[in-house]
Amino acid sequence: MLTMNSQLNELRALATKAENRRTETGIPRVAMVQGEVPEHLLAAVYDPMINLILQGSKSMTVGDRTLRYDPATYFVMSIELPAVGKVHPAVTGEPYLAVSLTLDPAILAMLLADLPKPAKRFEQDAGFSVAAVTPELMDAWVRMLRLMERPQDITALAPAYEREILYRVLQGPHGWMLREIAAPDTAMARVSLAIQWIRRDFAEPIRVDDLAEKAAMSVSAFHRHFKAVTNLSPLQYQKRVRLLQARTLLVASAKSVTTAAFEVGYESPTQFSRDYARVFGLPPARDAARILAETRA
Repeated sequence: MLTMNSQLNELRALATKAENRRTETGIPRVAMVQGEVPEHLLAAVYDPMINLILQGSKSMTVGDRTLRYDPATYFVMSIELPAVGKVHPAVTGEPYLAVSLTLDPAILAMLLADLPKPAKRFEQDAGFSVAAVTPELMDAWVRMLRLMERPQDITALAPAYEREILYRVLQGPHGWMLREIAAPDTAMARVSLAIQWIRRDFAEPIRVDDLAEKAAMSVSAFHRHFKAVTNLSPLQYQKRVRLLQARTLLVASAKSVTTAAFEVGYESPTQFSRDYARVFGLPPARDAARILAETRA
């Protein structure tokens, strides 16, 4: 096996064609990104994923919790989370560079069916965290990205390498996260179902009592688990989803502030503007104008 530095250098070389946005690799569920990613593209509801940092660093903020990821670390996001990200070049000037694997619960479930059940059940709830990469995990990533140079091998080999990446993460400190999202009856799985309901009907008023009932949990237990997993209350989660959708309406669809506010479920444009500025740092119209100016530059 190559040394960690050699593995990291090879991965960097393999990912050099990445652009400053999500760049598909031709390998199912595997993507890469490089360079200075515009801030507004990093404020989104993120899909569950494993993200390996190759160069530079990234910070992710969910609610009031911020984590920083450096080279040769990876983070696991086990549930759909509205987050704000920021990427930074390396201290020596090289651009930010990372690769990611979007998690598929069905693939995880099939893998777990072939593995012995852990003797200990973990009680953690957080939906995202960071860990140092191991040589074995890095080696699996190297073999996965080499498939970009041999696309004829992707169909035969990518599923095996994906299983190995998942297996190596399962062996690490975040393995419990993968087990939780693949199992149908865990607290995290029930919170995930609630998130689907919130995202589907984000413009409609929600009652936490109704969500708790759908998740087959008491109101207090549901609220506690939801906050532990997402670092947000259910109502805060809905608000973040609304604001992110409103930002898209303002920028991509050129909607007015009032129209965007009403379309995402706000009854008061004034309250919408206050919440928007609190999350994104500028009032809606000024923020949209800034993003459009940056896009045209």
